[in-house]
Amino acid sequence: MRNENIWEVKVNNTPLLKRKCNRCNNNSFYCSEKFRINAQKKNIDIWLIYRCIKCDNTYNLAIFSRIKPELLHKDLLNKFSENNTEIAWKYAFSRETSQKNNVELDFSSVKYDILYDNISVEDILNFDSEIVTFKIKYPFDFSLKMSSVIKICLKLSANKLNSLIEAKVISIMKKHLQKKHKVKNEDIVQVNREKLRSIHHIWLCKQQL
Repeated sequence: MRNENIWEVKVNNTPLLKRKCNRCNNNSFYCSEKFRINAQKKNIDIWLIYRCIKCDNTYNLAIFSRIKPELLHKDLLNKFSENNTEIAWKYAFSRETSQKNNVELDFSSVKYDILYDNISVEDILNFDSEIVTFKIKYPFDFSLKMSSVIKICLKLSANKLNSLIEAKVISIMKKHLQKKHKVKNEDIVQVNREKLRSIHHIWLCKQQL
């Protein structure tokens, strides 16, 4: 039997855009969550509008250029017209879109929370399953390290997490966790209870010294 729990990463803001403002020389723009649509003959251009965090000067991030409206799904076109927040966030986190515009996203500016059940290492040791599973919901990719998520959700110190990595206690999608591993949506984190028990015994022995 396998226990499965959910770790949900909730972002609080879109990433800033690294770009020098031609008005005040500031280097950061924020997403306004609004689109600009311009029709030229039978084609349309669609941009996501950014504003300088210092002087509010605008920068338009190209989403579609010279595209025929019939090539876009009607529902998507309506969302652009309505300044749909969900669609704005999708493109604000898009590496493909930023690369196409030759600009860089500042993922370090993204603030986030993680929703998780309060399950400790000691709780895992008391489970019946040999493999305890956690599924990650991570709809917006901002280069978050898996180690950061695991430390928060299992309340581990950096040293304890390192010992779990070295002992191959934790697997991600059936591959042993590496320090460089980045989170992907629907990742499956698996904790081997017997290996964890061995490491936990070592931790307790060190505390008694």
